[in-house]
Amino acid sequence: MTLLEIEDLSVTFNGGPSSPAVRAVDSVDLTLEAGETLAVVGESGSGKTVTALSLLGLNPPEPVCGTTGSIRLDGTDLRALGPREWRAVRGRRVAMVFQDPGSALNPLLTLGIQITDAVRAHERLTREQARRRAVKALEQARMPEPERRLRQYPHELSGGMRQRAAIALAIAARPRLLIADEPTTALDVAVQAEIMAMLRSLCVDLGMGLILITHDLGVVAEQADRVAVMYAGRVVESGPAAQVLKRPRMPYTQALLAATPRLDAPARTRLVSIEGQPPRLRDRPSGCSFANRCPVAVDDCATTAPPLTLFDGGHAAACLFADAPVEPPAARTAPAARAVPAELSETVAEASAEPPIAEFDAVDLRYPVRSGALRRVTGHVHAVQGVSLKVEAGRTLALVGESGSGKTSLTKLLLRLERPSGGTVRYDGIDVTRPGPADLRRLQREVQVVFQNPYASLDPRLTVRQILEEPLRVHGLDAGEDTLTGLLRDVGLDSFALDRFPSAFSGGQRQRIAIARALALRPRLIVCDEAVSALDVSIQAQVLNLLADLQAEHGMAYLFITHDLAVVRSVAHRIAVMRHGRIVEEGAAEDIYAAPAHEYTRELLARAPGRNTPSAGGPAISPTAGDTRPSPTAPLSQNKERSPLWRR
Repeated sequence: MTLLEIEDLSVTFNGGPSSPAVRAVDSVDLTLEAGETLAVVGESGSGKTVTALSLLGLNPPEPVCGTTGSIRLDGTDLRALGPREWRAVRGRRVAMVFQDPGSALNPLLTLGIQITDAVRAHERLTREQARRRAVKALEQARMPEPERRLRQYPHELSGGMRQRAAIALAIAARPRLLIADEPTTALDVAVQAEIMAMLRSLCVDLGMGLILITHDLGVVAEQADRVAVMYAGRVVESGPAAQVLKRPRMPYTQALLAATPRLDAPARTRLVSIEGQPPRLRDRPSGCSFANRCPVAVDDCATTAPPLTLFDGGHAAACLFADAPVEPPAARTAPAARAVPAELSETVAEASAEPPIAEFDAVDLRYPVRSGALRRVTGHVHAVQGVSLKVEAGRTLALVGESGSGKTSLTKLLLRLERPSGGTVRYDGIDVTRPGPADLRRLQREVQVVFQNPYASLDPRLTVRQILEEPLRVHGLDAGEDTLTGLLRDVGLDSFALDRFPSAFSGGQRQRIAIARALALRPRLIVCDEAVSALDVSIQAQVLNLLADLQAEHGMAYLFITHDLAVVRSVAHRIAVMRHGRIVEEGAAEDIYAAPAHEYTRELLARAPGRNTPSAGGPAISPTAGDTRPSPTAPLSQNKERSPLWRR
């Protein structure tokens, strides 16, 4: 039974008198069956979220935004609904899990009030019945201690727990269609697997349709029935997930697969990024939008816009070579694997003999628990318990573990955002809890951080130019146009972004701006708290390669917090696995991947998505004889152009 039909959907944002209109979604056709999962993938700014917002009627009204085409849900024309009808549809028939759970949850209300209000808005239930429904929704979202969470506010939860609360809020009213915009971005692999299994079971049990917006192709391979690939506002390839991922017909899909980090790749292998940048939608080319980045483009690609052509098995692609996909040159010439360069190995060996640049010595962190009318301290939450770690200069220490295990709390001690309850935290010999004025200024310049949430880490009142200029001016560094443009180019953005505000960018684009700000001061140590989790795979590969280059050239160290074990394999020299505030396993990355000693580490590796992801040449993402896409370990084009800041 067809649940959702989208025909010729176009969304145009109208500029002012001097600004041309921008068509963010261009002639999109999609269908979704009841009980089916449709994954929508593509780079940031490709139109995925705008398409999803159209299904909820949340795009700006006329004349700011114009929408054309047809959207039918269970036979109802959603575009014909008025404001009163939309209120009955949102939450009950169509619900959405937004990319940023912090902005989706009301900070002034407890989770219990928010979820019960959402249920009672659509169903005649008593408060007790609604409360039981809220507990059930939290249980389905795999929230620990759901009864207790009902009394908590969003700021009392970790990022992963807030994401689970947002999912519970969306599914509490049991909608017919659930739109999940990057629902597992903030979740560790164990919870990610549970959440996706839960969403799949809801689709089957309730006949609910799921639109999954994600950049994680491993999740797509394991969870999606069908996939639609979007680029520059258009669907450029669609079809059954296994077929599209096994034999992609569009070079852009091949490039996304090639850029995906893999668990079976050699350690610290350079990733393949997509050269160039997507076209600006207000200057859309007359031919194929991907032509300027495509390794197999011919002259006709620049002048002829290929239609979305349907092939056997419901597989469709918009490419002049879709009927006989052309193997990109990189796939034919690339070696099977690329090891770490000899000069980098020498640098690493020298670095390992030096004193650590950062050190945690038997560190404890306890948060007080207050209760009662007088808010007296009645207990403590042990976020960090007796942790000892060393971050060596020029090396990357990856800190992995489930949400709420204490990873971010530990790094807050190094950043002076929390004071340890016990133990010592040092940076290059400086006790970070008691630095002098000169040491404090040095800490503020040499230790930078990329926070997990790009929506909260950028000041919405400042332009990108002001965001990048501020730290440079504070520390007396050059903040000229060339420097700022170079920083943006390093993270895959154009100079036109300088005079725009953060609200004009997608979540992935905002994270790139945050990374550029962290790189601006040429720090010696960067704390990356899920720094690439919000990025699509092509930009993720570009940023990870940039970080590796800076480490090789400048001896920069990274404390890398992530739940993506494939990313960890591509960047980490050492891994520390954290659970319940303690380090349960630590060692060289190669040793832990080859023979994990702790049961929890083995569980994390077993649950990592994409271990058996279909590829163009076989059942797993690994270079094989028949692979028709670029090898993920192929060398990048050696473009050494970098910002003037790093050449100094």
